Amino acid sequence: MAHIKRGVVSRRKHKKILKLAKGYLALKSRAVRVAKQASLHAGQYAYHGRKLRKRDFRRLWITRIGEAVKQEELSYSVFINKLKKANVQLDRKILSDLVVNAPEAFKQIVASVK
Repeated sequence: MAHIKRGVVSRRKHKKILKLAKGYLALKSRAVRVAKQASLHAGQYAYHGRKLRKRDFRRLWITRIGEAVKQEELSYSVFINKLKKANVQLDRKILSDLVVNAPEAFKQIVASVK
């Protein structure tokens, strides 16, 4: 049976793991076994966070629109319903952007929907 040396392969794998764990605290950035666990958990948190970000932004947009519409004596749900009936094809992201950057344009949209 031939003698197989795999020091190069394992060193490469370890370097890859430690590169991923760079910046972690204490042993999580130095010990290969702990760094592997830490980077796996970090990947799971990052994946979940990408899903949460979409949820968080939608909540922010709805809050902005709701507050802007409240000043025009409308509720958020009534405003969205009237937008649908008037066949206005603007999504919440665009409406929120109008509230922040172009309030006059948003007021015109609210007036046209009323």
